[in-house]
Formats: sequence, structure tokens, C-alpha cells
Amino acid sequence: MLAAITAALACVALTREELAAAVAERVGEQDLAERLKGGFGDLLKPAAFTGDLCFAPSDGRRVRFTRPADRLDGWAPVEPEQAANAVVRTYLHAYGPAPREQFQRWFGMTSPAEAGRWIAALGDEVVEVDVEGRPGWMQASDVVAAERSRPAGVVRLLGGFDHYVVASPRDADAVLAATVRERVYRPQGWLFPVLLVDGRIAGVWSHKLRAGRLGVTVEPFGRVNRTSRRAPRLRPSDSRSSAASWRCAGGDRLGPSS
Repeated sequence: MLAAITAALACVALTREELAAAVAERVGEQDLAERLKGGFGDLLKPAAFTGDLCFAPSDGRRVRFTRPADRLDGWAPVEPEQAANAVVRTYLHAYGPAPREQFQRWFGMTSPAEAGRWIAALGDEVVEVDVEGRPGWMQASDVVAAERSRPAGVVRLLGGFDHYVVASPRDADAVLAATVRERVYRPQGWLFPVLLVDGRIAGVWSHKLRAGRLGVTVEPFGRVNRTSRRAPRLRPSDSRSSAASWRCAGGDRLGPSS
């Protein structure tokens, strides 16, 4: 099946449905098409792990796939150890300080010990720190900047299933209070779009498009302070935001008015 996926994606970009049909035809098992259409992509992940599948530009709301060798200039396989080191560096730079268990969950490892070995393999590049009694690992080169950082009132609207929310520690109140965790991490694996304030998940949001106008409703988990109400910082990366109507669930207007 892996060989069929690679062959089907040669020099083309296919939607999930197109890829499923092409692979099923190649292997002569039509029942396989329905399994390949699964939203969690469990049968497609092995091809991604071997470097034979990646995302291509979407077709509207439908995701598409292609081969990294066709999509990325200069693509070349790397040694497993080199790849593992790069993954740990990238993860800790984005999410550190992080305990080994957090990296284990994110990468899908079977044991914390294995995650610990991957982290330890970086040697002096990483350092274990303590944040208010919570130990974690981070890149040594990031320590000084982390120590000097202060809340700056940076506000972002993240879409559903944003990778920041997917990988955030779900047991850390510093990121998301336990009392409102179920409003973000919903049943059946659904992740709600969130309001982010200085890296902390501070609310959820939704939108509706009516008569060509985008209406955005923000539902903070607590009081909306003056900094968080500043319109330029609440705009998502969307060309339609200048024509949007922003509203706080409590009735306050956020962002630009019409």
C-alpha cells in the first residue's frame, strides 16, 4: 500500500478522496478506498513518516497531498538520528520548557524514557529548568530570552485545531485553566478556535459570514482588559478582517466598526 501511495502521488496533488480511489485501484482492493478516506489519516501517516507524503495547497476546503520530493525544492532524505535531533530542537524552541512526557505525547511515543533519550541526545544544546516548581527542558540558547521576556499584551485568534492548541500541555493552568478546559478540548477530538493572550488560552471565538460580511464573536473566559480590546491585535490573518464586525459575548464591541 505504501508503494501505491507513493506512485499515485508522483508529480500530482490529490485530495483525500482522489488519493483513496487511486490507491485502491492500484492495489486492486476497492474496500481500501473507504478506509483511506478516514479523517484521522491513520493509513496515510506511515507514508508521511517515510517521507513520501506531505500536504499540498488545498482545493478550497479540501486538503490535498503530494510527495515532498515534488513539493519542496532541494528535498533529500536525512539520517534518522539527524532527523530526530531536528524534531527535538524545533519542538523545544516552540513549546519549551517542556517535560519529557509532554514531548512524548506530542510525538506519539510509547514511553517517557524514549522521549527522554531523544532529548538527552542533544547534550549541551538543552538544559533542564524549573518554572514555579514545574521542571522542563528547553534549548540552552533560548534561556536568556525566556528569562527576560515579559507579558506584552500580544493577542491572537487561532483557528480550530491550531497546532499550538494541539501541542499545548493540557495539565498546565499557566496555559489553560482547568475549569474551562472542556470549552476548548471538546468531545470526539474537536478543538475549538481560541483567543490567545500572551500565549495563554483566554477564551474561544466563532464567526459567521452573512451578506458578504464577516461577524466575529469572541467569548473570553474572564474580564477583557483594555490591551486585549485593541482592534489591530485582534485581527486574524484574513483579508476580510477590515470588513468584519467584532463583538464580545458580553456585548462589548471589539475591533473596527463599520
